[in-house]
Amino acid sequence: MFRRLLPILGVTFIDIMGFSILIPILPYYVLHFHATYTMVGILFSTFAFCGLIAGPVWGNISDRIGRKGVLMISQVGATIGWIILAFAPTIFIVFVARVIEGISGGNIGVTQAYVTDLVEPKERTRAFSWVGAAFGLGFPFGGFFGGYLAGHFGYTITFLVAAGLQILTLILTITMLPESTSHAERSDVATFAEIARNLRNKKTAPVLWQKLAISLGMYAWFAVFSLYLGAALGFNQTQAAYMFACFGILNAFLQVAVVGKLSDTLGDRVASNVGLLLLVVAFGLVPFVHVFWSVAGVFVLFGLGLSITNPTITSLLSEAAPANQRGTILSVASSLDSLSGVLTPIASTATMQRYGPNNAGFVSLFFELVAFVIGLDSTKRERLRKKSVEPAPGEQRAKV
Repeated sequence: MFRRLLPILGVTFIDIMGFSILIPILPYYVLHFHATYTMVGILFSTFAFCGLIAGPVWGNISDRIGRKGVLMISQVGATIGWIILAFAPTIFIVFVARVIEGISGGNIGVTQAYVTDLVEPKERTRAFSWVGAAFGLGFPFGGFFGGYLAGHFGYTITFLVAAGLQILTLILTITMLPESTSHAERSDVATFAEIARNLRNKKTAPVLWQKLAISLGMYAWFAVFSLYLGAALGFNQTQAAYMFACFGILNAFLQVAVVGKLSDTLGDRVASNVGLLLLVVAFGLVPFVHVFWSVAGVFVLFGLGLSITNPTITSLLSEAAPANQRGTILSVASSLDSLSGVLTPIASTATMQRYGPNNAGFVSLFFELVAFVIGLDSTKRERLRKKSVEPAPGEQRAKV
Protein backbone atom coordinates (compact mmCIF):
# COMPACT_ATOMS: atom_id res chain seq x y z
CA MET A 1 0.00 0.00 0.00
CA PHE A 2 2.79 2.44 0.88
CA ARG A 3 4.49 1.88 -2.48
CA ARG A 4 1.23 2.56 -4.32
CA LEU A 5 0.71 5.75 -2.33
CA LEU A 6 4.29 7.03 -2.47
CA PRO A 7 3.88 9.33 -5.53
CA ILE A 8 0.76 11.06 -4.18
CA LEU A 9 2.35 11.27 -0.72
CA GLY A 10 5.37 13.03 -2.21
CA VAL A 11 3.20 15.49 -4.15
CA THR A 12 1.05 16.13 -1.06
CA PHE A 13 4.08 16.69 1.16
CA ILE A 14 5.64 19.32 -1.12
CA ASP A 15 2.27 20.96 -1.80
CA ILE A 16 1.49 21.29 1.92
CA MET A 17 5.02 22.44 2.67
CA GLY A 18 4.45 25.38 0.32
CA PHE A 19 0.97 26.06 1.71
CA SER A 20 2.13 25.92 5.34
CA ILE A 21 4.68 28.66 4.71
CA LEU A 22 1.67 30.96 4.50
CA ILE A 23 -0.49 30.07 7.52
CA PRO A 24 1.62 31.46 10.39
CA ILE A 25 2.97 34.38 8.29
CA LEU A 26 -0.16 35.64 6.51
CA PRO A 27 -1.65 37.38 9.59
CA TYR A 28 1.55 39.39 10.04
CA TYR A 29 1.66 40.13 6.31
CA VAL A 30 -1.88 41.50 6.44
CA LEU A 31 -1.16 43.55 9.56
CA HIS A 32 1.83 45.09 7.84
CA PHE A 33 -0.69 46.78 5.48
CA HIS A 34 -2.11 48.42 8.66
CA ALA A 35 -5.15 46.13 8.66
CA THR A 36 -7.07 44.88 11.73
CA TYR A 37 -7.39 41.41 13.22
CA THR A 38 -10.84 41.20 11.68
CA MET A 39 -9.38 41.88 8.23
CA VAL A 40 -7.14 38.84 8.74
CA GLY A 41 -10.27 36.78 9.28
CA ILE A 42 -11.95 38.25 6.20
CA LEU A 43 -8.93 37.32 4.05
CA PHE A 44 -9.00 33.73 5.32
CA SER A 45 -12.73 33.65 4.62
CA THR A 46 -12.32 34.98 1.08
CA PHE A 47 -9.87 32.21 0.21
CA ALA A 48 -12.16 29.62 1.76
CA PHE A 49 -15.25 30.93 -0.05
CA CYS A 50 -13.51 30.43 -3.40
CA GLY A 51 -12.63 26.86 -2.41
CA LEU A 52 -16.23 26.31 -1.33
CA ILE A 53 -17.46 27.09 -4.85
CA ALA A 54 -14.61 25.41 -6.72
CA GLY A 55 -14.30 22.17 -4.71
CA PRO A 56 -17.38 20.25 -5.91
CA VAL A 57 -16.80 21.45 -9.48
CA TRP A 58 -13.24 20.10 -9.54
CA GLY A 59 -14.38 16.89 -7.82
CA ASN A 60 -17.05 16.27 -10.42
CA ILE A 61 -14.60 17.05 -13.24
CA SER A 62 -12.15 14.54 -11.72
CA ASP A 63 -14.89 11.88 -11.80
CA ARG A 64 -15.32 12.64 -15.50
CA ILE A 65 -11.77 13.19 -16.82
CA GLY A 66 -9.58 11.68 -14.09
CA ARG A 67 -7.77 12.94 -11.01
CA LYS A 68 -4.37 13.77 -12.52
CA GLY A 69 -5.50 16.54 -14.87
CA VAL A 70 -7.42 18.32 -12.13
CA LEU A 71 -4.42 18.22 -9.81
CA MET A 72 -2.24 19.77 -12.53
CA ILE A 73 -4.71 22.61 -13.12
CA SER A 74 -4.84 23.42 -9.41
CA GLN A 75 -1.05 23.51 -9.17
CA VAL A 76 -0.77 25.99 -12.05
CA GLY A 77 -3.38 28.27 -10.42
CA ALA A 78 -1.68 28.10 -7.03
CA THR A 79 1.64 29.08 -8.59
CA ILE A 80 0.07 32.17 -10.18
CA GLY A 81 -1.57 33.11 -6.88
CA TRP A 82 1.70 32.88 -4.95
CA ILE A 83 3.56 35.05 -7.47
CA ILE A 84 0.90 37.76 -7.31
CA LEU A 85 0.98 37.62 -3.51
CA ALA A 86 4.76 38.08 -3.49
CA PHE A 87 4.53 41.41 -5.32
CA ALA A 88 1.22 42.70 -3.92
CA PRO A 89 1.47 46.50 -3.41
CA THR A 90 -1.87 46.84 -1.58
CA ILE A 91 -4.26 44.78 0.51
CA PHE A 92 -6.63 44.65 -2.48
CA ILE A 93 -4.03 42.77 -4.56
CA VAL A 94 -3.47 40.42 -1.63
CA PHE A 95 -7.17 39.57 -1.85
CA VAL A 96 -6.88 39.06 -5.64
CA ALA A 97 -4.01 36.61 -5.13
CA ARG A 98 -5.95 34.62 -2.55
CA VAL A 99 -9.03 34.49 -4.79
CA ILE A 100 -6.98 33.00 -7.65
CA GLU A 101 -5.38 30.43 -5.39
CA GLY A 102 -8.70 29.63 -3.73
CA ILE A 103 -10.46 28.96 -7.03
CA SER A 104 -7.69 26.71 -8.28
CA GLY A 105 -6.90 25.10 -4.97
CA GLY A 106 -10.07 23.12 -4.25
CA ASN A 107 -8.25 19.84 -4.77
CA ILE A 108 -8.13 18.22 -1.33
CA GLY A 109 -11.22 16.13 -2.11
CA VAL A 110 -9.63 15.09 -5.42
CA THR A 111 -6.50 13.95 -3.57
CA GLN A 112 -8.62 11.96 -1.11
CA ALA A 113 -10.54 10.39 -4.00
CA TYR A 114 -7.22 9.46 -5.64
CA VAL A 115 -6.16 7.65 -2.46
CA THR A 116 -9.55 5.92 -2.19
CA ASP A 117 -9.17 4.70 -5.79
CA LEU A 118 -5.86 3.01 -4.94
CA VAL A 119 -6.64 1.08 -1.74
CA GLU A 120 -9.15 -1.46 -0.47
CA PRO A 121 -11.83 -0.32 2.02
CA LYS A 122 -10.14 -2.04 4.98
CA GLU A 123 -6.92 -0.14 4.25
CA ARG A 124 -8.43 3.33 3.85
CA THR A 125 -8.09 4.67 7.38
CA ARG A 126 -4.42 3.67 7.44
CA ALA A 127 -3.97 5.16 3.96
CA PHE A 128 -5.59 8.43 5.02
CA SER A 129 -3.36 8.46 8.10
CA TRP A 130 -0.32 8.27 5.78
CA VAL A 131 -1.74 11.18 3.79
CA GLY A 132 -2.30 12.98 7.08
CA ALA A 133 1.32 12.28 8.00
CA ALA A 134 2.42 13.82 4.69
CA PHE A 135 0.31 16.83 5.60
CA GLY A 136 1.80 16.85 9.09
CA LEU A 137 5.39 16.65 7.88
CA GLY A 138 4.76 19.32 5.26
CA PHE A 139 3.60 21.72 7.95
CA PRO A 140 6.79 21.78 10.09
CA PHE A 141 9.11 22.01 7.09
CA GLY A 142 7.01 24.83 5.68
CA GLY A 143 6.69 26.48 9.09
CA PHE A 144 10.42 26.40 9.87
CA PHE A 145 11.34 27.37 6.33
CA GLY A 146 8.75 30.14 6.15
CA GLY A 147 9.71 31.54 9.55
CA TYR A 148 13.39 31.60 8.60
CA LEU A 149 12.81 33.14 5.16
CA ALA A 150 10.41 35.79 6.44
CA GLY A 151 12.73 36.71 9.29
CA HIS A 152 15.85 36.98 7.11
CA PHE A 153 14.67 37.87 3.59
CA GLY A 154 11.17 39.34 3.90
CA TYR A 155 7.81 38.39 2.47
CA THR A 156 8.56 38.58 -1.27
CA ILE A 157 11.30 35.94 -1.24
CA THR A 158 9.23 33.74 1.08
CA PHE A 159 6.22 33.72 -1.24
CA LEU A 160 8.36 33.19 -4.35
CA VAL A 161 9.90 30.12 -2.72
CA ALA A 162 6.36 28.83 -2.11
CA ALA A 163 5.58 29.43 -5.80
CA GLY A 164 8.68 27.43 -6.70
CA LEU A 165 7.45 24.53 -4.58
CA GLN A 166 4.15 24.57 -6.48
CA ILE A 167 6.06 24.33 -9.77
CA LEU A 168 7.92 21.34 -8.33
CA THR A 169 4.64 19.60 -7.47
CA LEU A 170 3.43 20.20 -11.02
CA ILE A 171 6.57 18.56 -12.45
CA LEU A 172 6.21 15.59 -10.10
CA THR A 173 2.53 15.19 -10.97
CA ILE A 174 3.27 15.17 -14.70
CA THR A 175 6.20 12.74 -14.47
CA MET A 176 5.42 10.44 -11.51
CA LEU A 177 1.69 10.35 -10.79
CA PRO A 178 -0.30 7.71 -12.70
CA GLU A 179 -4.01 8.20 -13.33
CA SER A 180 -6.01 6.32 -10.68
CA THR A 181 -9.27 5.80 -12.61
CA SER A 182 -9.91 3.79 -15.75
CA HIS A 183 -11.76 4.93 -18.86
CA ALA A 184 -14.65 2.61 -17.96
CA GLU A 185 -14.98 4.17 -14.49
CA ARG A 186 -14.94 7.69 -15.94
CA SER A 187 -17.68 6.79 -18.43
CA ASP A 188 -20.05 5.76 -15.60
CA VAL A 189 -20.36 9.16 -13.91
CA ALA A 190 -23.37 9.76 -11.69
CA THR A 191 -25.99 12.34 -12.60
CA PHE A 192 -26.46 15.37 -10.38
CA ALA A 193 -29.78 13.92 -9.17
CA GLU A 194 -27.99 10.75 -8.00
CA ILE A 195 -25.32 12.81 -6.26
CA ALA A 196 -27.98 14.91 -4.51
CA ARG A 197 -29.73 11.76 -3.27
CA ASN A 198 -26.49 10.33 -1.89
CA LEU A 199 -25.66 13.55 -0.10
CA ARG A 200 -28.98 13.25 1.75
CA ASN A 201 -28.99 9.54 2.55
CA LYS A 202 -28.71 8.13 6.07
CA LYS A 203 -25.12 6.95 5.59
CA THR A 204 -23.62 10.06 4.04
CA ALA A 205 -25.52 13.02 5.53
CA PRO A 206 -24.60 12.54 9.24
CA VAL A 207 -20.90 12.25 8.37
CA LEU A 208 -21.09 15.42 6.27
CA TRP A 209 -22.81 17.34 9.08
CA GLN A 210 -20.18 16.11 11.50
CA LYS A 211 -17.44 17.05 9.05
CA LEU A 212 -18.89 20.56 8.83
CA ALA A 213 -18.94 21.00 12.60
CA ILE A 214 -15.35 19.75 12.92
CA SER A 215 -14.18 22.09 10.18
CA LEU A 216 -15.98 25.09 11.67
CA GLY A 217 -13.98 24.58 14.85
CA MET A 218 -10.67 23.94 13.10
CA TYR A 219 -10.80 26.97 10.83
CA ALA A 220 -11.77 29.18 13.72
CA TRP A 221 -8.64 28.06 15.54
CA PHE A 222 -6.24 28.26 12.60
CA ALA A 223 -7.29 31.88 11.99
CA VAL A 224 -6.32 32.94 15.53
CA PHE A 225 -3.43 30.49 16.01
CA SER A 226 -0.61 33.00 15.39
CA LEU A 227 -2.51 35.91 16.90
CA TYR A 228 -3.15 33.91 20.09
CA LEU A 229 0.53 33.03 20.45
CA GLY A 230 1.46 36.68 19.92
CA ALA A 231 -1.07 38.02 22.44
CA ALA A 232 -0.72 35.29 25.08
CA LEU A 233 3.02 34.59 24.93
CA GLY A 234 4.47 37.55 23.03
CA PHE A 235 5.55 35.44 20.04
CA ASN A 236 6.69 37.17 16.85
CA GLN A 237 6.04 35.79 13.34
CA THR A 238 9.16 33.59 13.31
CA GLN A 239 8.44 32.07 16.73
CA ALA A 240 4.80 31.47 15.75
CA ALA A 241 5.97 29.71 12.58
CA TYR A 242 8.33 27.51 14.61
CA MET A 243 5.54 26.62 17.05
CA PHE A 244 3.34 25.75 14.12
CA ALA A 245 6.16 23.56 12.76
CA CYS A 246 6.50 21.67 16.05
CA PHE A 247 2.77 21.03 16.02
CA GLY A 248 3.11 19.60 12.50
CA ILE A 249 5.88 17.19 13.56
CA LEU A 250 3.73 15.97 16.46
CA ASN A 251 0.72 15.55 14.17
CA ALA A 252 2.72 13.53 11.61
CA PHE A 253 4.13 11.23 14.29
CA LEU A 254 0.71 10.58 15.76
CA GLN A 255 -0.81 9.89 12.33
CA VAL A 256 1.69 7.09 11.69
CA ALA A 257 2.07 5.72 15.22
CA VAL A 258 -1.44 5.93 16.67
CA VAL A 259 -4.27 6.29 14.15
CA GLY A 260 -4.04 2.97 12.29
CA LYS A 261 -3.77 0.92 15.47
CA LEU A 262 -6.56 2.82 17.19
CA SER A 263 -8.87 2.40 14.20
CA ASP A 264 -8.11 -1.34 14.00
CA THR A 265 -8.91 -1.70 17.70
CA LEU A 266 -11.97 0.54 18.09
CA GLY A 267 -13.27 1.02 14.55
CA ASP A 268 -13.47 4.32 12.71
CA ARG A 269 -16.62 5.56 14.40
CA VAL A 270 -15.50 5.10 18.01
CA ALA A 271 -11.95 6.26 17.23
CA SER A 272 -13.31 9.49 15.73
CA ASN A 273 -15.33 10.07 18.91
CA VAL A 274 -12.15 9.69 20.99
CA GLY A 275 -10.40 12.25 18.81
CA LEU A 276 -13.28 14.71 19.13
CA LEU A 277 -13.35 14.35 22.91
CA LEU A 278 -9.65 15.27 23.02
CA LEU A 279 -10.36 18.37 20.91
CA VAL A 280 -13.17 19.42 23.24
CA VAL A 281 -10.85 19.09 26.25
CA ALA A 282 -8.05 21.00 24.49
CA PHE A 283 -10.19 23.99 23.56
CA GLY A 284 -11.89 23.94 26.94
CA LEU A 285 -8.50 24.45 28.61
CA VAL A 286 -7.49 27.49 26.52
CA PRO A 287 -8.80 30.13 29.02
CA PHE A 288 -6.74 28.55 31.82
CA VAL A 289 -3.28 28.40 30.24
CA HIS A 290 -0.95 31.41 30.31
CA VAL A 291 2.65 30.14 30.17
CA PHE A 292 4.53 28.31 27.44
CA TRP A 293 4.47 24.79 28.90
CA SER A 294 0.77 24.83 29.66
CA VAL A 295 0.06 26.12 26.14
CA ALA A 296 2.31 23.35 24.77
CA GLY A 297 0.27 20.77 26.72
CA VAL A 298 -2.95 22.02 25.17
CA PHE A 299 -1.34 21.86 21.73
CA VAL A 300 -0.40 18.21 22.36
CA LEU A 301 -4.04 17.38 23.14
CA PHE A 302 -5.14 19.33 20.09
CA GLY A 303 -2.61 17.51 17.88
CA LEU A 304 -3.67 14.10 19.15
CA GLY A 305 -7.36 14.84 18.68
CA LEU A 306 -6.88 16.23 15.18
CA SER A 307 -4.62 13.37 14.06
CA ILE A 308 -7.26 10.81 15.09
CA THR A 309 -10.33 12.66 13.85
CA ASN A 310 -9.34 13.66 10.31
CA PRO A 311 -8.48 10.24 8.78
CA THR A 312 -11.28 8.37 10.54
CA ILE A 313 -13.97 10.83 9.39
CA THR A 314 -12.59 10.77 5.84
CA SER A 315 -12.60 6.97 5.87
CA LEU A 316 -16.22 6.90 7.06
CA LEU A 317 -17.21 9.23 4.26
CA SER A 318 -15.28 7.35 1.55
CA GLU A 319 -17.02 4.15 2.66
CA ALA A 320 -20.42 5.83 2.32
CA ALA A 321 -19.68 7.30 -1.14
CA PRO A 322 -20.41 5.19 -4.28
CA ALA A 323 -17.35 4.56 -6.46
CA ASN A 324 -18.55 6.74 -9.35
CA GLN A 325 -19.19 9.70 -7.03
CA ARG A 326 -16.14 9.65 -4.78
CA GLY A 327 -14.47 12.67 -6.28
CA THR A 328 -17.64 14.72 -6.07
CA ILE A 329 -18.72 13.68 -2.56
CA LEU A 330 -15.25 13.95 -1.04
CA SER A 331 -14.91 17.34 -2.70
CA VAL A 332 -18.26 18.36 -1.19
CA ALA A 333 -16.70 17.48 2.17
CA SER A 334 -13.68 19.57 1.21
CA SER A 335 -16.07 22.42 0.36
CA LEU A 336 -17.52 22.14 3.84
CA ASP A 337 -13.97 22.88 5.01
CA SER A 338 -14.04 25.93 2.78
CA LEU A 339 -17.48 26.97 4.04
CA SER A 340 -16.07 26.74 7.54
CA GLY A 341 -13.19 28.94 6.47
CA VAL A 342 -15.69 31.51 5.25
CA LEU A 343 -17.73 31.58 8.45
CA THR A 344 -15.64 31.03 11.54
CA PRO A 345 -12.33 32.91 10.99
CA ILE A 346 -14.25 36.18 11.16
CA ALA A 347 -16.06 34.96 14.29
CA SER A 348 -12.91 33.79 16.10
CA THR A 349 -10.75 36.80 15.22
CA ALA A 350 -13.55 39.20 16.16
CA THR A 351 -14.11 37.29 19.43
CA MET A 352 -10.42 37.54 20.27
CA GLN A 353 -10.30 41.22 19.38
CA ARG A 354 -13.32 41.98 21.60
CA TYR A 355 -12.78 39.58 24.53
CA GLY A 356 -9.03 38.92 24.52
CA PRO A 357 -6.80 35.83 24.01
CA ASN A 358 -8.38 33.86 26.88
CA ASN A 359 -11.48 33.45 24.69
CA ALA A 360 -9.63 32.69 21.44
CA GLY A 361 -10.74 29.04 21.55
CA PHE A 362 -14.41 29.60 22.44
CA VAL A 363 -15.78 29.33 18.89
CA SER A 364 -13.74 26.16 18.28
CA LEU A 365 -14.90 24.61 21.55
CA PHE A 366 -18.55 25.11 20.64
CA PHE A 367 -18.34 23.45 17.24
CA GLU A 368 -16.12 20.54 18.34
CA LEU A 369 -18.66 19.84 21.08
CA VAL A 370 -21.43 19.79 18.45
CA ALA A 371 -19.37 17.35 16.33
CA PHE A 372 -18.80 15.13 19.38
CA VAL A 373 -22.54 14.98 20.12
CA ILE A 374 -23.25 14.06 16.47
CA GLY A 375 -20.63 11.32 16.74
CA LEU A 376 -22.21 9.87 19.87
CA ASP A 377 -25.65 9.93 18.23
CA SER A 378 -24.30 8.23 15.09
CA THR A 379 -22.63 5.55 17.21
CA LYS A 380 -25.92 4.84 18.97
CA ARG A 381 -27.84 4.70 15.68
CA GLU A 382 -25.31 2.34 14.09
CA ARG A 383 -25.51 -0.04 17.04
CA LEU A 384 -29.31 -0.05 16.92
CA ARG A 385 -29.19 -0.67 13.17
CA LYS A 386 -26.86 -3.66 13.63
CA LYS A 387 -29.09 -5.11 16.34
CA SER A 388 -32.16 -4.77 14.13
CA VAL A 389 -30.58 -6.84 11.31
CA GLU A 390 -28.98 -9.50 13.51
CA PRO A 391 -31.13 -12.64 13.91
CA ALA A 392 -32.22 -13.54 17.41
CA PRO A 393 -30.54 -16.61 19.01
CA GLY A 394 -33.72 -18.62 18.59
CA GLU A 395 -33.93 -17.76 14.91
CA GLN A 396 -30.30 -18.83 14.44
CA ARG A 397 -31.01 -22.24 16.01
CA ALA A 398 -34.14 -22.66 13.90
CA LYS A 399 -32.17 -22.05 10.73
CA VAL A 400 -29.56 -24.61 11.78
